[in-house]
Amino acid sequence: MTYCVAMRLASGMVFLADSRTNAGVDHIATFRKLHRFCQPGERMLALMGSGNLATTQSVLSLLRTRLGNDAPNLFNQDSMFHIAELIGATVREVINRDGGNEQSAVDFGCKFIIGGQIKGQDMELLLVYPEGNFIQATTDTPYFQIGEIKYGKPIIDRVITYNTSLEHAMKCALLSMDSTIRSNISVGMPLDLLAYRRDSFTEGEYHDIGESHVGYQHLREAWAHGLRQTLNNLGELEF
Repeated sequence: MTYCVAMRLASGMVFLADSRTNAGVDHIATFRKLHRFCQPGERMLALMGSGNLATTQSVLSLLRTRLGNDAPNLFNQDSMFHIAELIGATVREVINRDGGNEQSAVDFGCKFIIGGQIKGQDMELLLVYPEGNFIQATTDTPYFQIGEIKYGKPIIDRVITYNTSLEHAMKCALLSMDSTIRSNISVGMPLDLLAYRRDSFTEGEYHDIGESHVGYQHLREAWAHGLRQTLNNLGELEF
């Protein structure tokens, strides 16, 4: 399992992903799920995937391999809409190749969040489904989650709006991840955090966050203390 969240805000975009793909009492595997594709000054793309690991890795491999070809690729598409279409088509290509039409207990499906900006256009954030179709984030719904979403969703729903600052959005995303890690062993460290500022057309501000990251530890401790303090200050419950 995994947990990834991305936000499209007025001032920029935030992407956060864990790196655990399998968990058990004697087996924990780590694979990065946040991937950047950047042409400085021209476009910045961030891609996150969840689902069947073999499928997501095959899709990423094909997308990277085709960057230098004349065939449709992430760097020669003229809009984020067409980039999402390309990712969806690549997902279907891999699933059809590996899964075929045979009945199988194996779920080859996966989801991708793709976000970024192409020069001359606005930032876009899209969620691509295993079927190849996709939806687009809006000012009313400025974020997407994939993977183990239920534990981290409440804080985002309460805090995030389109006008939330990047700094507050990064803190909210990390607290959303902390709630998920505390409640589900299949989501774990290290974390990949990326902040992209509108119209910068750079690789963005990247942070590799491990267990010993001082800022992350202070944030989660302050949040836990604040929750306990708020609960103590609520007063008596009336029936």
